[in-house]
Amino acid sequence: MALPTATEVLRYAAFTSRPDGGNPAGVVLDATRLDERQMLAVAAEVGYSETAFVTSRDEDRRRFTLRYFSPLAEVAFCGHATVAASVALAERIGPGDLVFETPAGEIAVATVADGRGAVRATLTSVPTRSRPAHDAEVDATLAALGWRRADLDPALPPHVAFAGNDHLVLAAGSRARLADLDYDFEALAAVMREHGWTTVHLVRRESDDRFHARDPFPVGGVVEDPATGAAAAAFGGYLRALGLVTAPGAFTIRQGEDMGRPSDLTVEVDPHDARVRVSGHAVPITG
Repeated sequence: MALPTATEVLRYAAFTSRPDGGNPAGVVLDATRLDERQMLAVAAEVGYSETAFVTSRDEDRRRFTLRYFSPLAEVAFCGHATVAASVALAERIGPGDLVFETPAGEIAVATVADGRGAVRATLTSVPTRSRPAHDAEVDATLAALGWRRADLDPALPPHVAFAGNDHLVLAAGSRARLADLDYDFEALAAVMREHGWTTVHLVRRESDDRFHARDPFPVGGVVEDPATGAAAAAFGGYLRALGLVTAPGAFTIRQGEDMGRPSDLTVEVDPHDARVRVSGHAVPITG
Protein backbone atom coordinates (compact mmCIF):
# COMPACT_ATOMS: atom_id res chain seq x y z
CA MET A 1 0.00 0.00 0.00
CA ALA A 2 1.39 3.39 -1.01
CA LEU A 3 1.93 5.89 1.79
CA PRO A 4 2.51 9.65 1.49
CA THR A 5 6.24 10.10 1.03
CA ALA A 6 6.43 12.66 3.85
CA THR A 7 5.19 10.19 6.48
CA GLU A 8 7.72 10.22 9.33
CA VAL A 9 7.55 7.65 12.11
CA LEU A 10 9.29 8.52 15.37
CA ARG A 11 10.17 5.78 17.83
CA TYR A 12 10.09 6.29 21.58
CA ALA A 13 10.47 4.06 24.65
CA ALA A 14 7.81 4.98 27.20
CA PHE A 15 7.83 4.66 30.99
CA THR A 16 11.61 4.58 31.10
CA SER A 17 14.60 6.90 30.88
CA ARG A 18 16.56 4.40 28.77
CA PRO A 19 15.95 3.58 25.10
CA ASP A 20 16.49 -0.13 25.78
CA GLY A 21 13.83 -0.17 28.52
CA GLY A 22 10.14 0.58 28.68
CA ASN A 23 7.57 -0.05 25.97
CA PRO A 24 8.46 1.06 22.43
CA ALA A 25 5.83 3.11 20.60
CA GLY A 26 5.68 4.55 17.14
CA VAL A 27 4.59 8.19 16.85
CA VAL A 28 3.42 9.93 13.68
CA LEU A 29 3.06 13.63 14.45
CA ASP A 30 1.46 14.45 11.08
CA ALA A 31 -1.06 11.82 10.04
CA THR A 32 -3.53 14.26 8.48
CA ARG A 33 -3.21 12.60 5.07
CA LEU A 34 -3.39 8.99 6.26
CA ASP A 35 -6.58 6.95 6.19
CA GLU A 36 -7.33 4.01 8.50
CA ARG A 37 -5.85 1.39 6.18
CA GLN A 38 -2.65 3.38 5.82
CA MET A 39 -2.33 3.91 9.57
CA LEU A 40 -2.81 0.19 10.15
CA ALA A 41 -0.16 -0.54 7.52
CA VAL A 42 2.29 1.80 9.23
CA ALA A 43 1.61 0.21 12.62
CA ALA A 44 2.12 -3.27 11.17
CA GLU A 45 5.40 -2.21 9.57
CA VAL A 46 6.64 -0.59 12.79
CA GLY A 47 5.72 -3.76 14.68
CA TYR A 48 5.38 -2.23 18.14
CA SER A 49 2.34 -2.98 20.31
CA GLU A 50 0.94 0.45 19.32
CA THR A 51 1.71 3.41 17.12
CA ALA A 52 0.05 6.78 17.85
CA PHE A 53 -1.13 9.02 15.01
CA VAL A 54 -1.82 12.74 15.37
CA THR A 55 -4.64 13.23 12.87
CA SER A 56 -5.42 16.89 13.61
CA ARG A 57 -3.67 19.61 15.59
CA ASP A 58 -4.21 23.06 17.05
CA GLU A 59 -0.82 24.06 18.43
CA ASP A 60 -2.05 27.44 19.68
CA ARG A 61 -4.56 25.72 21.98
CA ARG A 62 -2.28 22.67 22.38
CA ARG A 63 -5.15 20.37 21.38
CA PHE A 64 -4.67 17.31 19.18
CA THR A 65 -6.62 14.35 17.87
CA LEU A 66 -4.89 11.04 18.54
CA ARG A 67 -5.59 7.56 17.20
CA TYR A 68 -3.84 4.31 18.08
CA PHE A 69 -3.17 1.22 16.00
CA SER A 70 -1.64 -2.11 16.94
CA PRO A 71 -0.22 -4.27 14.14
CA LEU A 72 -3.68 -5.89 13.84
CA ALA A 73 -6.35 -3.31 14.70
CA GLU A 74 -7.24 0.14 16.00
CA VAL A 75 -7.23 0.51 19.80
CA ALA A 76 -9.48 3.00 21.58
CA PHE A 77 -6.78 4.14 24.02
CA CYS A 78 -3.12 3.40 24.66
CA GLY A 79 -1.31 4.88 27.64
CA HIS A 80 2.31 4.29 26.66
CA ALA A 81 1.78 5.65 23.14
CA THR A 82 0.06 8.71 24.65
CA VAL A 83 3.08 9.32 26.86
CA ALA A 84 5.40 8.85 23.87
CA ALA A 85 3.39 11.25 21.69
CA SER A 86 3.20 13.80 24.53
CA VAL A 87 6.95 13.78 25.05
CA ALA A 88 7.59 14.01 21.29
CA LEU A 89 5.29 17.05 21.08
CA ALA A 90 6.75 18.68 24.21
CA GLU A 91 10.25 18.34 22.76
CA ARG A 92 9.08 20.25 19.68
CA ILE A 93 6.59 22.84 20.97
CA GLY A 94 7.73 23.07 24.58
CA PRO A 95 6.57 21.46 27.84
CA GLY A 96 3.14 22.30 29.21
CA ASP A 97 -0.39 21.01 29.21
CA LEU A 98 -1.77 19.08 26.23
CA VAL A 99 -5.24 17.80 25.42
CA PHE A 100 -5.91 14.81 23.19
CA GLU A 101 -9.21 13.81 21.65
CA THR A 102 -9.10 10.02 21.44
CA PRO A 103 -11.67 7.35 20.52
CA ALA A 104 -12.01 6.70 24.27
CA GLY A 105 -12.63 10.35 25.15
CA GLU A 106 -10.64 13.45 26.11
CA ILE A 107 -7.24 12.81 27.70
CA ALA A 108 -5.37 15.66 29.40
CA VAL A 109 -1.60 15.34 29.70
CA ALA A 110 0.82 17.53 31.66
CA THR A 111 4.42 17.52 30.43
CA VAL A 112 7.36 18.83 32.46
CA ALA A 113 11.09 18.91 31.74
CA ASP A 114 13.09 17.65 34.68
CA GLY A 115 16.49 18.90 35.78
CA ARG A 116 18.28 16.62 33.32
CA GLY A 117 16.29 17.90 30.34
CA ALA A 118 14.19 14.73 30.08
CA VAL A 119 10.42 15.14 29.71
CA ARG A 120 7.97 13.46 32.06
CA ALA A 121 4.32 13.12 31.06
CA THR A 122 1.30 12.66 33.33
CA LEU A 123 -1.93 11.59 31.68
CA THR A 124 -5.36 11.80 33.29
CA SER A 125 -7.60 8.92 32.28
CA VAL A 126 -11.25 8.93 31.37
CA PRO A 127 -13.48 7.92 34.32
CA THR A 128 -12.61 4.40 35.45
CA ARG A 129 -14.92 1.59 36.48
CA SER A 130 -14.48 -1.98 37.65
CA ARG A 131 -16.72 -5.03 38.15
CA PRO A 132 -16.14 -8.55 39.48
CA ALA A 133 -15.23 -10.98 36.73
CA HIS A 134 -17.62 -13.84 36.05
CA ASP A 135 -16.45 -17.36 36.88
CA ALA A 136 -16.65 -18.41 33.22
CA GLU A 137 -14.45 -15.46 32.20
CA VAL A 138 -11.85 -16.32 34.82
CA ASP A 139 -11.88 -20.07 34.16
CA ALA A 140 -11.38 -19.66 30.40
CA THR A 141 -8.54 -17.21 30.97
CA LEU A 142 -6.81 -19.40 33.55
CA ALA A 143 -7.01 -22.35 31.18
CA ALA A 144 -5.33 -20.34 28.41
CA LEU A 145 -2.67 -19.10 30.82
CA GLY A 146 -2.04 -22.54 32.30
CA TRP A 147 -2.82 -21.14 35.77
CA ARG A 148 -5.05 -22.54 38.51
CA ARG A 149 -7.39 -20.80 40.93
CA ALA A 150 -4.92 -21.67 43.67
CA ASP A 151 -2.33 -19.49 41.88
CA LEU A 152 -4.38 -16.35 42.54
CA ASP A 153 -4.20 -13.91 45.46
CA PRO A 154 -7.60 -14.11 47.23
CA ALA A 155 -7.11 -10.61 48.66
CA LEU A 156 -7.27 -9.11 45.14
CA PRO A 157 -10.24 -10.74 43.38
CA PRO A 158 -10.52 -10.96 39.58
CA HIS A 159 -12.18 -7.93 38.01
CA VAL A 160 -12.78 -6.43 34.59
CA ALA A 161 -11.44 -2.89 34.91
CA PHE A 162 -11.89 0.01 32.48
CA ALA A 163 -9.95 3.23 31.81
CA GLY A 164 -10.65 3.66 28.11
CA ASN A 165 -10.38 -0.08 27.40
CA ASP A 166 -11.43 -3.18 29.33
CA HIS A 167 -8.73 -5.27 31.03
CA LEU A 168 -9.14 -8.46 33.01
CA VAL A 169 -7.21 -8.06 36.28
CA LEU A 170 -5.78 -11.24 37.79
CA ALA A 171 -3.54 -11.06 40.88
CA ALA A 172 -0.88 -13.75 41.20
CA GLY A 173 -0.33 -15.28 44.62
CA SER A 174 3.46 -15.21 44.24
CA ARG A 175 6.16 -13.40 42.27
CA ALA A 176 7.31 -16.78 40.92
CA ARG A 177 3.86 -17.44 39.45
CA LEU A 178 3.93 -14.06 37.70
CA ALA A 179 7.45 -14.65 36.37
CA ASP A 180 6.53 -18.04 34.88
CA LEU A 181 4.35 -16.87 31.98
CA ASP A 182 4.03 -19.31 29.08
CA TYR A 183 0.50 -19.08 27.72
CA ASP A 184 -1.52 -20.39 24.77
CA PHE A 185 -1.44 -17.39 22.41
CA GLU A 186 -4.41 -18.35 20.23
CA ALA A 187 -6.56 -19.57 23.11
CA LEU A 188 -6.05 -16.40 25.14
CA ALA A 189 -6.64 -14.22 22.08
CA ALA A 190 -9.95 -16.00 21.49
CA VAL A 191 -11.09 -15.43 25.08
CA MET A 192 -10.09 -11.77 24.93
CA ARG A 193 -11.84 -11.18 21.61
CA GLU A 194 -15.00 -12.82 22.95
CA HIS A 195 -15.12 -10.43 25.90
CA GLY A 196 -13.62 -7.33 24.30
CA TRP A 197 -10.55 -7.11 26.56
CA THR A 198 -7.47 -5.23 25.39
CA THR A 199 -5.01 -6.91 27.78
CA VAL A 200 -5.02 -9.31 30.68
CA HIS A 201 -3.40 -7.36 33.51
CA LEU A 202 -1.48 -9.84 35.65
CA VAL A 203 -0.24 -8.30 38.90
CA ARG A 204 1.63 -9.24 42.04
CA ARG A 205 1.43 -7.02 45.12
CA GLU A 206 4.85 -6.46 46.66
CA SER A 207 3.55 -3.85 49.11
CA ASP A 208 0.69 -1.36 49.37
CA ASP A 209 2.59 1.09 47.16
CA ARG A 210 4.46 -1.24 44.80
CA PHE A 211 3.16 -3.82 42.34
CA HIS A 212 4.68 -5.96 39.59
CA ALA A 213 2.72 -6.49 36.37
CA ARG A 214 2.70 -8.35 33.07
CA ASP A 215 0.23 -7.73 30.24
CA PRO A 216 -0.33 -10.34 27.52
CA PHE A 217 -1.65 -8.63 24.36
CA PRO A 218 -2.33 -11.38 21.80
CA VAL A 219 -5.35 -9.55 20.34
CA GLY A 220 -2.90 -6.90 19.12
CA GLY A 221 -0.54 -9.46 17.65
CA VAL A 222 1.96 -8.99 20.48
CA VAL A 223 2.89 -11.61 23.10
CA GLU A 224 3.37 -9.11 25.92
CA ASP A 225 3.55 -5.39 26.67
CA PRO A 226 6.57 -4.15 28.68
CA ALA A 227 4.50 -1.20 30.00
CA THR A 228 0.76 -0.65 29.75
CA GLY A 229 -0.44 2.80 30.81
CA ALA A 230 -4.09 2.11 30.03
CA ALA A 231 -4.06 -1.03 32.18
CA ALA A 232 -2.24 0.85 34.95
CA ALA A 233 -5.01 3.46 34.99
CA ALA A 234 -7.65 0.71 35.01
CA PHE A 235 -5.83 -1.00 37.87
CA GLY A 236 -5.89 2.24 39.85
CA GLY A 237 -9.65 2.34 39.35
CA TYR A 238 -9.83 -1.31 40.39
CA LEU A 239 -8.09 -0.60 43.71
CA ARG A 240 -10.42 2.35 44.24
CA ALA A 241 -13.48 0.19 43.51
CA LEU A 242 -12.29 -2.40 46.04
CA GLY A 243 -12.02 0.29 48.71
CA LEU A 244 -8.26 -0.20 49.01
CA VAL A 245 -7.59 3.50 48.35
CA THR A 246 -8.78 5.53 51.32
CA ALA A 247 -6.84 8.75 50.73
CA PRO A 248 -5.24 10.44 47.73
CA GLY A 249 -1.91 8.79 47.03
CA ALA A 250 0.38 7.13 44.54
CA PHE A 251 1.86 3.72 43.91
CA THR A 252 4.37 2.29 41.43
CA ILE A 253 3.93 -0.52 38.93
CA ARG A 254 7.11 -2.28 37.84
CA GLN A 255 6.53 -3.95 34.49
CA GLY A 256 8.67 -5.45 31.73
CA GLU A 257 11.27 -6.78 34.15
CA ASP A 258 10.76 -10.39 33.08
CA MET A 259 11.10 -9.30 29.42
CA GLY A 260 14.38 -7.45 29.90
CA ARG A 261 12.70 -4.06 29.27
CA PRO A 262 12.02 -2.72 32.78
CA SER A 263 9.41 0.01 33.11
CA ASP A 264 8.20 2.15 35.98
CA LEU A 265 4.68 3.60 35.99
CA THR A 266 3.54 5.96 38.73
CA VAL A 267 -0.21 5.78 39.37
CA GLU A 268 -2.10 8.42 41.37
CA VAL A 269 -5.55 7.62 42.74
CA ASP A 270 -8.05 9.72 44.68
CA PRO A 271 -10.92 7.84 46.34
CA HIS A 272 -13.25 10.74 45.45
CA ASP A 273 -12.27 10.95 41.76
CA ALA A 274 -12.98 8.27 39.15
CA ARG A 275 -10.14 9.54 36.97
CA VAL A 276 -6.65 8.15 37.50
CA ARG A 277 -3.30 9.76 36.69
CA VAL A 278 -0.41 7.79 35.22
CA SER A 279 3.11 9.24 34.88
CA GLY A 280 6.38 8.34 33.26
CA HIS A 281 9.24 9.45 31.05
CA ALA A 282 9.77 8.64 27.39
CA VAL A 283 12.99 8.81 25.37
CA PRO A 284 13.74 8.54 21.65
CA ILE A 285 14.94 5.24 20.27
CA THR A 286 17.78 5.78 17.84
CA GLY A 287 19.60 3.46 15.52
